[in-house]
Amino acid sequence: MSSLKIVLSGGGTLGPVTPLLAVREAVLSRFPDADFVWVGTADGPEKALVEELNIPYYIMGAGKWRRYFSFLNLIDLLKIFYAFIQSLIFLWQEKPQALISAGGFVSVPLHGAGWILGIPSWVHQQDVVPGLANKLMAPLAKQVTVALEQSLKYFSRKKTIWLGNPARQLSGITQAEGKNFFGFKFGAPVVFVVGGGTGSARLNQIMIEALPAWPKDWQIIHLVGRDRPRETASKASEVFDNYHVFDFFTKEMRYAYAAADVVVARAGFNTITELALLSKAAILSPAPGHQEANADFLKKHDAAWTLNQSQDGGLKLVQMVKELILIPQRGRVLGENIHRILPIADPKAIAVIVDRLIK
Repeated sequence: MSSLKIVLSGGGTLGPVTPLLAVREAVLSRFPDADFVWVGTADGPEKALVEELNIPYYIMGAGKWRRYFSFLNLIDLLKIFYAFIQSLIFLWQEKPQALISAGGFVSVPLHGAGWILGIPSWVHQQDVVPGLANKLMAPLAKQVTVALEQSLKYFSRKKTIWLGNPARQLSGITQAEGKNFFGFKFGAPVVFVVGGGTGSARLNQIMIEALPAWPKDWQIIHLVGRDRPRETASKASEVFDNYHVFDFFTKEMRYAYAAADVVVARAGFNTITELALLSKAAILSPAPGHQEANADFLKKHDAAWTLNQSQDGGLKLVQMVKELILIPQRGRVLGENIHRILPIADPKAIAVIVDRLIK
């Protein structure tokens, strides 16, 4: 049995999840016998990804504190307290050497309990502006890292470093291999539309609006999200031969990215990191909140184009995608810029952090 056990936590969306899977890959390169346990939500999209890797998965309550008056906060205070007790018992039984999180409310009581028990923790900040969960966990952490240099100002200088963002291994597949995986002809442009792990109802709607204006020979991969109804999209796929609808990807994600000439997505930092890793031309439609800051940062550096979900519709999306595909130089510039301004975390640096964390 391994002497090193690490608890990874996060969920509800895939945002805090996939960077931790990249952290796991880096740690295993330094500590091949390390054991990992995952703490996540009961119905989040993270469960499928984690269990595919045979990582033990534990469900914890995930109360959420709303920064406005709501009677639901009273209920969630009880949920958070119960999750804290759960976490104390869980950590006492598992006896891990470290806790690592990249956000998500399911992590907050766990890291609080870990601090009480003296278990060192590492909190990683992805988005430009930190969310409440990371703000609560950072003071308790032994190590804080950020994906972007400008995020350093939000945390203690003594324990915070600029790391870049951990990314899963998605490269190594050619565009021809990606298109072949989906049965596409090599000459036809491919657009990959993805609204995050749980899906985006508004982005899905915009995509359906765009279908009649789409060039007939262009192939569309539309990841609607496993928590979103797909009846309308499924019916549309029966009418439009080159429109392909999927609920959720695990290993298929690598092939979809590889096949794509343009990616249309939300502006969650995990998605942005994968686009940067692969130097992909992207059109981002940010959800209100922290994603808007992410999208504004990329737009400012000419690293992505943005689509306003409240003002723009399907026709606008088609016009933007056509421009990037028909004038390839513009897409190349976006891909080069996003790759340049968003450094990917060095796996060796990740292993060094964990080594320091457990000493």
